[in-house]
Amino acid sequence: MMNVATSSLPTVAPGTARTGRSLAALGMVPFVLFALIFLLVPTGLLLVSAFFDRDGAFTFANIVELFTNSAILSSFWLSIRISMASAVGGAIIGFFIAYAIILGGLPGWMRGIVMTFSGVASNFAGVPLAFAFMASLGRVGLVTVLLRDGAGFNLYGTGFNLLSFWGLTLVYLYFQIPLMVLVIAPALDGLKREWREANSVLGGTNFHYWVHIALPILLPSLLGATLLLFANAFGAVATAYALTGSSMPIITILLYAQIKGDVLNNPNLGYAMALGMVAITGLGTGAYIWLRSYSERWVK
Repeated sequence: MMNVATSSLPTVAPGTARTGRSLAALGMVPFVLFALIFLLVPTGLLLVSAFFDRDGAFTFANIVELFTNSAILSSFWLSIRISMASAVGGAIIGFFIAYAIILGGLPGWMRGIVMTFSGVASNFAGVPLAFAFMASLGRVGLVTVLLRDGAGFNLYGTGFNLLSFWGLTLVYLYFQIPLMVLVIAPALDGLKREWREANSVLGGTNFHYWVHIALPILLPSLLGATLLLFANAFGAVATAYALTGSSMPIITILLYAQIKGDVLNNPNLGYAMALGMVAITGLGTGAYIWLRSYSERWVK
């Protein structure tokens, strides 16, 4: 009986299997070409160009200047601080928003609205976003004037300034928070109801569930999402440039000035600065991989 049942199963000819694998490999060609043209080749050219001067001579001067030029060092540090502040703030606020619409018992229709808005807002950046904040929270912006004339509250009298560290961080949060909602929502959906039920059966409270079950499981996703937000803010240039011009010399603006500027035009130094940005992003990715493996071992 077993032999009859087995023999009745359809068989796949070796040639057909090879054809299927060939077609699957063919489907990867556009991705490989895209990664090669827009990622690997530019990164390779960046790495090579950082070690040459304007005359085409090999030099380490551009790399050395990354560690000796005070303007470059301060720009890197400013970008790191803004990226970290917006990443941590976006991760915390975005997590609680995602929790509210997925596990918080809110009406189901709210999830669709929030997720749709998050998909739009996470890609709303550059000049339109800068103009929107200037029109609303600038010194003569709509919200600023309404608070001053309607509520007697002078926003700028408190020391707030949109063209400052916290002002730029606030602008970045506009697209960081919805990005966090989109990234962490699938992880929250992955929390099984059986885990909470088992915690209750064993006498655990909601606090025990989150501390000993949910948060350890979500930790890799939370770390990865936060690092993603950091990289997203660290590479942003259009929003900051349109909002602050050169008054907030983050590294991307200084890099742009080195490559395309009329005064600081030194493309090879700009390539070295871009290489430094790649190194920082790579360190963040490596930290995420290490923390994720550590968290997974701890959960097991």
